[in-house]
Amino acid sequence: MTSEIEKKVQEAQEIMREIGIPIDDMTKKRRERAALALLAVAKIKPDMPFSSTEVASDPSNSPITTRGIIAFLNEYYEQDISMGSYDDIRRLDLVHLVEAGIVLKSEKSVINDPTRGYTINPEASRVLREYGQPSWNDAVSEYTEKYGKLKDRLERPRYFNKISAKVNDGTEILLDESPHNQIQKAIVEEFLPRFVPGAEILYIGDASNKTLYINEEKLCELKLTQLAHGTLPDVIAYESTKNWLILIEAVHSANPISQLRHLQLERLTKDCPVPIVYVTAFMDKTKLRDWLTQISWETEVWLVDSPDHLIHFNGDKFFGPHKS
Repeated sequence: MTSEIEKKVQEAQEIMREIGIPIDDMTKKRRERAALALLAVAKIKPDMPFSSTEVASDPSNSPITTRGIIAFLNEYYEQDISMGSYDDIRRLDLVHLVEAGIVLKSEKSVINDPTRGYTINPEASRVLREYGQPSWNDAVSEYTEKYGKLKDRLERPRYFNKISAKVNDGTEILLDESPHNQIQKAIVEEFLPRFVPGAEILYIGDASNKTLYINEEKLCELKLTQLAHGTLPDVIAYESTKNWLILIEAVHSANPISQLRHLQLERLTKDCPVPIVYVTAFMDKTKLRDWLTQISWETEVWLVDSPDHLIHFNGDKFFGPHKS
């Protein structure tokens, strides 16, 4: 490629990247071919600025077929594409441009009709015409606000309803509205204020977002740097008056503080200089029943639907009469 052609291809790639086409996930050849296809549909020759291109907003700008794209690129961009490759142009070179909405295809009854034409979307024409101008970023923002970004759609983001919980310093964290996270919200807002009022939350995790809140400085002070994702309990809190560290697992479908989990947590916190309280939180007695035989001795169980009570798996420590 001449430097003039290479520069024009790079400019086309920049436009595609900014409007959200994931060209950096493509091979170098595929990026180049997609950029060339865009230039051909817009009828931009190497020596033409984008501002002078024939764009689809001009009614006289007739659609270009895939064979027309091949002819255009062979003539102006030093390509040597066989005329029999028109289907590859449609399936491989134009597909991202069409899905992103920057290129429109004419309606034909047969999807692989070689006479099907392609034009620049009139609403994308400003993105091309103003490339290199001070107003270009505004044109890109206007376009992506309306059409979104193909990259985002391809990544198939999952959207969930959110629930919020507030930690001690007033920070509001958002959790996915799952049964597991409903328990975590209750731990933060119901369990800790009842049984360890004033406790400082050091960590809250989430199945889909791993770390939602963490106080790394305090965790380091308590020598908990060995804890890592996958081994952290769902909530960690520190109560300075009693000098207790509270490790809490929220259980909906897995991972109570069983004997094995208890040993694992003891090993991971062996350098921690303060006493540790282990708590498993369930939504209700029905859920507790499913895991009852696995709960480790010398731990606590808390139920969301009975928030004023604790179940002590602690041998004779709490043996004795209760005051009414």
